Order: sequence, then C-alpha cells, then structure tokens
Amino acid sequence: MNRTVLVAVHTGRDAAVESARLVVDRLIDADITVMVLDSEAGEIGSARVEAVPCDPGAAKEAEVMIVLGGDGTLLRAAELARPAGTPLLGVNLGHVGFLAEAEVADLATAVDSVVAGRYDVEERMTVDVVARMNGQVLADTWALNEVTVEKQERLLEVVAEIDGRPLSRWGCDGVICATPTGSTAYAFSAGGPIVWPEVEALLMVPISAHALFAKPLVISPRSTLAVEILPDTPCGVLWCDGRRRFELPPGTRVEVRRGAEPVRLARLHGVESTGAPFTDRLVAKFELPVQGWRGRVRP
Repeated sequence: MNRTVLVAVHTGRDAAVESARLVVDRLIDADITVMVLDSEAGEIGSARVEAVPCDPGAAKEAEVMIVLGGDGTLLRAAELARPAGTPLLGVNLGHVGFLAEAEVADLATAVDSVVAGRYDVEERMTVDVVARMNGQVLADTWALNEVTVEKQERLLEVVAEIDGRPLSRWGCDGVICATPTGSTAYAFSAGGPIVWPEVEALLMVPISAHALFAKPLVISPRSTLAVEILPDTPCGVLWCDGRRRFELPPGTRVEVRRGAEPVRLARLHGVESTGAPFTDRLVAKFELPVQGWRGRVRP
C-alpha cells in the first residue's frame, strides 16, 4: 500500500527549510511519497517531491501532515488538514510551541515514528463562528484556538450572552471565546484559566473590561456564546486564530458554538520529550519551578 505524507514548513526560517529537507529525504528513503505545498516547493528544492496547491484539498491524500515551525505555522496547516480529517504532527521550531508534538532535537525520531506507524490520533475541539448584522452574514468561519471580538481604536461597548440570555455589559478592549486548546494562547495572556485538552468546555474571557463582573468564564461545550457590539460604539474587528480578520460594524452580533469538525493531532509513541502528560508540557513550556517536589510516597 502506497503511503503519502504532506510536509509544510515555515519557509521564512533557513533552519526550518533545512529541517524540511531532512524530513523529506528520510521519508522518501522509507518509500513514502512526499507532497509539499507548491508555494514552498521552490524553497525545499527537492525534485523527488510532489507539489500540490495550497488549498483545502491539499491534505486529502495524506496519511499525516508534518508541520515544521511554530504554533502559527501549525494553525495555518490546520486550515488545510481539517477539511480532510488529516492528522497534524507539529515539530516546534518556534518559541513556546504548545501545539507541537516534537522539538527539533527529536526530528529524526519523530519521522521514524511516522514511518513505523507509531502514533495515535487525538481530536481537538474547534469553534464555529458566525457574525451577522441586520440578518446579513458578515463572517462564517471557525477557529482551533480562539475567536476574538476586539476594538480597533476606542473602547468597545458589548453585551455578552450565554444560551440566549444576557450575561453582562462590558466596556472593554474585546472578548475572547476560546477552546481548551486555546486556553494556553491569547486567553491565557488575558488572564483566563488553563484548561486541560481532554476537558470539553468553552471559555469566555473579557479583555481589560471596565466592570465589576468581568471574570473569565468556563462554559458547557453545548452552549452558544454571543457577543453583541452595541450600536453607539466604534467598529470592532473579528479575529479567528489571529489569522482571519473581519470588520464588525456597530450593531454586529457574533455567535460562537462548538465546531462541527475537530482538528486531529498525531501523538507519537516513545518520544521522551513530547509524549508527556499535559502537566509536564506546562512545566517545560512555561519553565515552571518544581524544585522540592517529592512525589507520591510509596509504601
């Protein structure tokens, strides 16, 4: 059976392109067909790969998509992999890299695990978002990490809603609606809680709200969250994963609910630094102090 892997890379970094070439060569030497995005084929410069268009059908034939870069590169790759249900395997070449499964030091081991089929696939919850004004749809899209309604210039006046009931009015810089995966991203920077990936929940986090009740909220994944921009307030902007941007005139209503399609992530077997519990990932990524920990006392 012919196996195919799609490789995507942050071509703006020489080290990432060099790593991509190593991945391509290692996969091809294992008799695996390698596809790369046509926009990246020239940088990778291998005549042994198949270039495919950078569109939602790119990952359709791939068993897995190996992504070399930071979380931004992986979020870009998720736009291609999600429609096909293709799992993503991130190799971190950035800074924090919470979405990545492997660090660059483990690159060879990670590729060998893919060749040997030593990986599992887990599904990460997404959110679907629709923005409407007077019945007209201004945006209909999705996000893996978060959806944010943000000010452009002056303070936004918004009303937050949960399951069709008004919650509170905020004068604020914006509101974040995040997934557990996104709880370590923008929502965390805005003071939201960290939620373990296996917990199914939605988060709503006000950004610099001028209100007594403006705490982060953890909400049922079956709920519908809404943010209404009041008519007598400046225009806002909708961001999805910090990648897709939509203008929001005053009076716009933004609804967020659990996504119909998850993003699938590959999890490796036997890679010490990556197949770790989420707690260990937090300690490593945030360099948390754990000196003095003794662990459970064994009888």
